[in-house]
Amino acid sequence: MSTLRNKVQLIGNLGNDPEIINLESGKTLAKFNIATNESYTNNKGEKITDTQWHNVVAWGKTAQIIEKYITKGKEVAIEGKLTSRSYDDKDGNKRYITEIVCNELLMLGK
Repeated sequence: MSTLRNKVQLIGNLGNDPEIINLESGKTLAKFNIATNESYTNNKGEKITDTQWHNVVAWGKTAQIIEKYITKGKEVAIEGKLTSRSYDDKDGNKRYITEIVCNELLMLGK
């Protein structure tokens, strides 16, 4: 059990073009979301597709590759770790977000 760690692997399609942020420190940040689909047949024999949306962030070289090659609708495989954080919105309300910090990306499809 000591070899288990926080690791996420997903294959999905980008729901929007990535948001690229170039920070004053010189680092590049890419933010995007991907959709994963799971299909099953319910007890009435109907095919049901369940879509889950995942927030993803990537830094550095990975973010630069995303900026150059990845657009809305593209299928990608990502690997990273799951993180949770909170922030205060413009009205002062505390918001919580769970996202995947991507450290590996594979472009799939054409």
